[in-house]
Amino acid sequence: MKSRLWLPLAIGMALVGEAAAQQYVYPAKGQSPQQQKSDEAACYSWAVQQTGFDPAKPPPAPPAAAPPTTATGSTPGAGVRGAARGAVVGEVVGGDAGAGAAAGAAVARSQSRKQNAAAAQQGQQQAQAASQQQQAAFGKARAACLEGKGYTVK
Repeated sequence: MKSRLWLPLAIGMALVGEAAAQQYVYPAKGQSPQQQKSDEAACYSWAVQQTGFDPAKPPPAPPAAAPPTTATGSTPGAGVRGAARGAVVGEVVGGDAGAGAAAGAAVARSQSRKQNAAAAQQGQQQAQAASQQQQAAFGKARAACLEGKGYTVK
C-alpha cells in the first residue's frame, strides 16, 4: 500500500514547477511531512485541472505569424514600392528619377525591416505575458487548495 502511495507522490512532487517553487507551504495544523506531500501532490493536480496549465509541461510557444520576408528581412515588394515613390519625387524635385528610385527603394526596405523586427518582438512579448499569466493562475489555484487543507502558503 505504501509503495502505491509514494509513487504518485514522488511523481507529483517532481512535477512541481516554477510556480510552486516560489511558494512556501507551512503545515499550520501540524500535518505530518507525509500528509503534506500527499496534500501538495493532490493540490498540484487540482490546480492543473482548474487552470489547464501544467508548469511541468508548458505548452510550446505558438509560432508568431510572421509576415513573408525576403532574404534581407524586408517585406516582398517594399523596395519596388519605395522605388516608384522615389522616382516620382526624384523627377519632380531634382529631375533625376533614377537616383530618386534608388534612394526610395533603400529607404522602403529599411523601414520594412524595422517594422518586421518590431512585429516579431511584440509577438514574443505577448507570448511571454500569456505564459506568466498562466503560471500566476496556477500558483493561486494551488495556494487556494493548500489553504483549504489547513496550510499557510506564502
